[in-house]
Amino acid sequence: MEEQENRSGIFAGEDPFEIARRWLAEAEATEINDPNAIALSTVDAEGLPNVRMVLLKEIEDSAFVFYTNYESAKGQEIAATGKAAFVMHWKSLRRQIRVRGIVEKEDGPQADAYYTSRSLKSRLGAWASEQSRPLSSRGALMAEVARVTASKGPNPARPPFWGGFRINPLEIEFWADGAFRLHDRFQWKRREIGEKWTIRRLNP
Repeated sequence: MEEQENRSGIFAGEDPFEIARRWLAEAEATEINDPNAIALSTVDAEGLPNVRMVLLKEIEDSAFVFYTNYESAKGQEIAATGKAAFVMHWKSLRRQIRVRGIVEKEDGPQADAYYTSRSLKSRLGAWASEQSRPLSSRGALMAEVARVTASKGPNPARPPFWGGFRINPLEIEFWADGAFRLHDRFQWKRREIGEKWTIRRLNP
């Protein structure tokens, strides 16, 4: 914790997940849309990076959780590598959080509970969409939604191909805008999950 004396104000704290939750709570009061949006990065079989926006649904005591179709491009790439990264940027606060880590599935009761909390149309949409795969037309998608609606009824179970991913970070970086582009950056880093964090200030 060699940088503790310099980590005052918005950077203060001994738990990076608590700092992240605090920043997100502040962003919820200032961002117009989706303060929990993250740019999620994965790598395909050829090593080519992929990035897309998804919604972060929970900051746990030791991980970050989002939900998706496991058969989507991101789902397959995560399954192949077991790794992912994301950046969470808030223009209104002039801050961002970067995370890199190891990924595991969340496909138990927690995923069931989140799926059930979604609107009925969103739950049926999860069944209908073959995410990331070719689609002949919008009409074909809506026809599949109608078919699923008729077959699954008003309380569809969570699809077996849809659930959560939990990112267990090896690196977390907190960034805040500074005058003259002399930004403040603090990196929390560890070699293995469960190890003690090393914290250091980075050059802007």
